[in-house]
Amino acid sequence: MTDTSADPTPTPQSPVLVERDGAVATVRLNRPDAMNSLDIATKDALVTALSEVAEDPTVRCVVLTGSGRAFCVGQDLREHVTFLQNDDPSLWDTVAKHYNPIVELLATMNKPVIAAVNGVAAGAGAGFALAADFRVLVDTAGFNLAFAGIALSCDSGTSWSLQRIVGPARAKELLLLPRTVPADECLALGLVTKVVSAEQFEATVGELATTLAAGPTLAYGSIRRAVAFSAGQGLSESLAQEGDYMTLTGGTADHHAAVAAFLAKEKPVFTGE
Repeated sequence: MTDTSADPTPTPQSPVLVERDGAVATVRLNRPDAMNSLDIATKDALVTALSEVAEDPTVRCVVLTGSGRAFCVGQDLREHVTFLQNDDPSLWDTVAKHYNPIVELLATMNKPVIAAVNGVAAGAGAGFALAADFRVLVDTAGFNLAFAGIALSCDSGTSWSLQRIVGPARAKELLLLPRTVPADECLALGLVTKVVSAEQFEATVGELATTLAAGPTLAYGSIRRAVAFSAGQGLSESLAQEGDYMTLTGGTADHHAAVAAFLAKEKPVFTGE
């Protein structure tokens, strides 16, 4: 049975839902009529939901996805226009208050993260997906780095993540000349891990999440943090950080179980500890 609990009294109208299935927690943006665009209430709820699953030791894999036909089309522009007209300071506070913490949680929580991109991912929605370890994309969807289209710079980590995936020149092309990049091109560029049909989508995401949730969680978290650290550091600093993470993971129950299973020629069973 799946437990849906983004807040103490979740309802189908909650802007973010958390669905638990064993050690997998699915964080679902839940504004399908607005293509899961991000108003203040949704961003607040998303920060809370991601913080909770990041800190929950029973959660060993996190899936981020959307309800309806979109993954997330970024900022809610109707709310944005209202804030512009009223010169509301929350208009610009939201980057530091919401977008930055969301991306940092997705990119650095001590467990693997999958973006299950069920529809178009645009603007901040694309940034959220790029912060994950794996991106499974339905074949009718695409990515759009839409910021320049509304005369804004980029946010949600896209200046950091995009160039590391496609290179600086292609990243600037996608950011300066925004368009919806179709699924097959997303795969060719390395923007996504896998493209599947709508019929295969749920099963593909579920299989990957289940596999990751049964793995050595702390090792996964340490690897993703080491990669993120090394992206901005020199070789010596990166080697030192790797050494720290090796010491950390070498003392875990999962490492000891894996070595014992190897010697016994058995398959290890990981507990995430």
